[in-house]
Amino acid sequence: MTERVVHLSVDGQEFSVRARPGEPGVYDFDWDNGPSGYGFTSATSNRSPMDREALEAAARSFLNGDDPGE
Repeated sequence: MTERVVHLSVDGQEFSVRARPGEPGVYDFDWDNGPSGYGFTSATSNRSPMDREALEAAARSFLNGDDPGE
């Protein structure tokens, strides 16, 4: 099975996003034009898939330094 990669451009920043195999609703974001090795993980609370709009919102929150735990 081929891994599906979604490429996003958000506020001038580039991300490659992969759904984590075996973990529905969990996505790993690689920050392609950011510092080497940087990225983040985002997940839905109910394990539902994220659409492109939700993936872009997650990337934008990351860039803005939003912490959902605050």
